[in-house]
Order: sequence, then structure tokens, then C-alpha cells
Amino acid sequence: MAGIKVYELRNKSKQDLLNQLNELKAELALLRVAKVTGGAPNKLSKIKVVRLNIAQVLTVISQKQKAALREVYKNKKLLPLDLRPKKTRAIRRRLTKHQASLKTEREKKKEMYFPLRKYAIKV
Repeated sequence: MAGIKVYELRNKSKQDLLNQLNELKAELALLRVAKVTGGAPNKLSKIKVVRLNIAQVLTVISQKQKAALREVYKNKKLLPLDLRPKKTRAIRRRLTKHQASLKTEREKKKEMYFPLRKYAIKV
């Protein structure tokens, strides 16, 4: 099995992907046995390709799973941690724009009683 195209994997159902994954793992086991018993060099070079294909299938499975979860939680108030934007720890803990713009009662009174003075400038 020469390299698998990822765009082909994306069109397959989850069950097809799992079947393909099992086939690839079985093939990898056979190749490893051939390696131990001193198999042909072309079989040894195929191990890398099969491992890459397994990684591609697993990646597509996880991407599909995450996309489905995003669809489920799209209009919900709270998201699971792994679906939230990563950013940095400091940014995540920062006040929201709304929280930062709020003013205390004291600030409101001060602005009301002592507004900023406007001066007319002679030209």
C-alpha cells in the first residue's frame, strides 16, 4: 500500500477509517516480523510508509471527531476546555472588554460632578 492521500481519507466514514487502521496495523505487525526474521530490504523500507499511513488515518479520525464536537457545542454557552481557543494563560485570565470598561459608583459620581472642562482657544 503506497502512501494514502489524506483528501481521500476525509471522504470515508468512521467505520471505513477504523477498518483501514486495523488493516494497516496488521500489515505493520507482519513487516516487523519480516524485519526480525531478516526479510527483504523493500519490506524494511515499507515500515516507514505504513507508520506514516497509520498516523494519517488517526489524525483524520481525531479531526473528524473534533469537528463533530464543535458542531454539537456551537450554540452552547460553555465549551469543553479542548474546544476553547488556546491563546496564552495570561490572555485567558485577563478581564473581558466589558469587565474592564465598567466603572465604580465613585468614578461615576466624580465624572458627573466634575466633568472635563472645555476651553475656547483664541485664534
